[in-house]
Amino acid sequence: MIYERIRNLREDADMTQQEMADYLFINRRTYSGYETGVRMIPPEVLGKIADYFQTSVDYLMNRTDVKAAYPKKR
Repeated sequence: MIYERIRNLREDADMTQQEMADYLFINRRTYSGYETGVRMIPPEVLGKIADYFQTSVDYLMNRTDVKAAYPKKR
């Protein structure tokens, strides 16, 4: 699976792959593999990316076109 939306969100935020990798505490090559679909993104990392961009995991995975994050549980 290619995570095109993750790349687009990162580029829209004027972030480099290295900056995103630093935020996630991973190697840049690992992050690059996520964007290109060479590596599967672990659920906890996918959640951190969704939180950072204030969107849902479903949006990142092209399961919905609704960009807004789901409301937090109380």
